[in-house]
Amino acid sequence: MFSSPFLDLPSFVAASGVVRLPGSKSISNRVLLLAALAEGTTTVHDLLDSDDTRVMLDALRALGCQVDATGPALRIEGLGGRLRTPQAALFLGNAGTAMRPLTAALALLGGDFELSGVPRMHERPIGDLVDALTQLGCRIDYLGNPGYPPLRIHPVPPHTLSLDAPIRVRGDVSSQFLTALLLALPLVATRDIVIDVVGELISKPYIEITLNLLARFGIAVRREGWQHFTIPAGSRYRSPGEIHVEADASSASYFIALGALAATGDGLRIEGVGADSIQGDIRFVEAARAMGAQVESGPNWLRVARDAWPLKAIDLDANHIPDAAMTLAVMALYADGPSTLRNIASWRVKETDRIDAMACELRKLGATVEDGPDFIRVHPLAKAGWRAASIKTYDDHRVAMCFSLAAFNPAGLPVRILDPHCVAKTFPDYFETLFEVIEPTGIPVICIDGPTASGKGTLAVEVAHALGYHYLDSGTLYRVTGLVTRRAGLEPVPAHEAQIAALAQALPLQFVKGKAMLDGEDVSDAIRTEAAGMDASRVSALPGVRTALLALQQRFRQLPGLVADGRDMGTVIFPDAALKVFLTASAAQRAERRHKQLISKGISTTLDSLRSDLEARDARDSSRSVAPLKPAKDARHLDNSQLSIAQSIEQVLDWWQALQPFKKS
Repeated sequence: MFSSPFLDLPSFVAASGVVRLPGSKSISNRVLLLAALAEGTTTVHDLLDSDDTRVMLDALRALGCQVDATGPALRIEGLGGRLRTPQAALFLGNAGTAMRPLTAALALLGGDFELSGVPRMHERPIGDLVDALTQLGCRIDYLGNPGYPPLRIHPVPPHTLSLDAPIRVRGDVSSQFLTALLLALPLVATRDIVIDVVGELISKPYIEITLNLLARFGIAVRREGWQHFTIPAGSRYRSPGEIHVEADASSASYFIALGALAATGDGLRIEGVGADSIQGDIRFVEAARAMGAQVESGPNWLRVARDAWPLKAIDLDANHIPDAAMTLAVMALYADGPSTLRNIASWRVKETDRIDAMACELRKLGATVEDGPDFIRVHPLAKAGWRAASIKTYDDHRVAMCFSLAAFNPAGLPVRILDPHCVAKTFPDYFETLFEVIEPTGIPVICIDGPTASGKGTLAVEVAHALGYHYLDSGTLYRVTGLVTRRAGLEPVPAHEAQIAALAQALPLQFVKGKAMLDGEDVSDAIRTEAAGMDASRVSALPGVRTALLALQQRFRQLPGLVADGRDMGTVIFPDAALKVFLTASAAQRAERRHKQLISKGISTTLDSLRSDLEARDARDSSRSVAPLKPAKDARHLDNSQLSIAQSIEQVLDWWQALQPFKKS
């Protein structure tokens, strides 16, 4: 998951392979609550691991529910409809699938609770649900603006609840209000309880998910059309024992669209959701086919490829696929005419006002967009009309994910996604999953070369972190090669060159959270000694070793980009790098830095000896016949003798930003 302030996506040209989707957020949080309310223990398989499910799990634990991880599965010991914790303050982030159902369940279970979330959650309406609950006699106070969280729930004796008259709830703002009542009312069903929906019920497929899962936990709700729902007297939650969470059909929409835009050959295979899905958003497949996608489906898989091109414009009532329909708005940029999505008023009360957000960001790309209270119309873009844009994501995971598809623009322009971390709400590894199946026009590389102790490693790590890029410490590769050479009892001399090169070629090295792991062993400290540095210099002078490590280093060039530091990154390994920096500092300054490092580790040394060693190593590295230490012809020189680390980072990022087509973020 990317935690950088922004993520730059290079332009994409094709897609192929297999995508395995995470579990559905809508199903996951419903299953968690149902398992917590039920009698017995439920083992949940394939649960989504995301921000929304984590806040639900935290809330359930706070309420006294026992939750145990058993391998990849989760075991939940149900409360049997009785609270173990009568008072708690619950923070529910921006998870509507946690806030709305928990409000209803806790109001009926009794107890004293405070429910809050992030600022955006406090802007998302909940008044219609609270009004429905107060009809029953529940006591709920608004702690901020009336009609919105945060809320205070007061205990009410169950026998005082009014269950004889139908409970009226609006259905035209959010289907989550009805879902919350359907999930909570079986807790007090001493008689038949009737729910009447006022107005047209939107997002009916989400209610179908709720009814399907209720049946799995022993509750057979009767419904008359979409206006009247009856919970039978005597309803009680019973654990099904085990339950599997389907993959998220809304998340599938991005890869279905990806297949329609760029998949060739055998197409793009999507696993975890298919024709038998209980999720309404699987009907996104119908819309994609209408736009020209070629889609095959099975019980738990989809295969998508491009068919019609350009895509066909559509005019669609998208009320049945409110979340997935956002993806259609970006697909519309590649269509043969204007596309209109109607009956999407619910977009305005989601994680952000999604109609305004989509219209604003589509316009940044160059599109003409019309929008109103419940519709959006998107005009396609010709190749010359595309603009590079920094996409604001509004802390909305779906905005971030659907705009990644803009990287397939025919103009070959990159796309910047601001705050990419917001995808953690439902699909933490979205971008990593995307990068596994797409073919970019190129992968950007920043090279930072320089002499020993110039600070290039620290600088490169921080620049990589700021950009969300991968990091390559070429010196580590040579240090590890020196280590395995020493362990093999070989001298780094020409007579042993072939043997050392063979060791280097098969080097089982991984970088894991800043650590150098050699076949599972953390060798980070072992390769940071002065002796290890000398070994690295000696093995790097052997041409056969350098050849063996060349391909290994180049394999680190992966999406979304790479920052590589060393002595010949810009001259030999990545001569086509977009930015090359040659970092220098005086020998005296470098010796002083190294002296502080060694003293802090309890290693005794002198400044004079360190300076002499550094000067000797500089001379040796600069004069060697193979890849000598020298700046690339097009490198930018940065003397950091008098600069702080922060100043050096800022300078490199400024140089990089100047090469991008985006305004500074």
